[in-house]
Amino acid sequence: MHIISLKMLRDFWRRHPEAEQSLRNWHTVAENSRFADFGDLRQSFGSADYVPPYTVFDVGGNNYRVVVIVRYRDGKMFVRWVMTHREYDDWCKRYRKGKV
Repeated sequence: MHIISLKMLRDFWRRHPEAEQSLRNWHTVAENSRFADFGDLRQSFGSADYVPPYTVFDVGGNNYRVVVIVRYRDGKMFVRWVMTHREYDDWCKRYRKGKV
């Protein structure tokens, strides 16, 4: 899959250096994979969740979340947000209210 944008991951790990290796690992696996659908993606990322229209990845042992839009047909993942677990909890509240 083509990951757009690595810059968002870099910006996050500059603010949270302890997340760098986990995010690099996620990026490597995602970049070197091709997923046909969400079920296929779950074979590589068992903790991924689909929160329409986003796919949410648990990265770094439940410490970080990478929220992407996946275009399976095009082989692309668009990174929308990279968050700490706490930031993700706040995001979920906004999502449920329709404010995301």
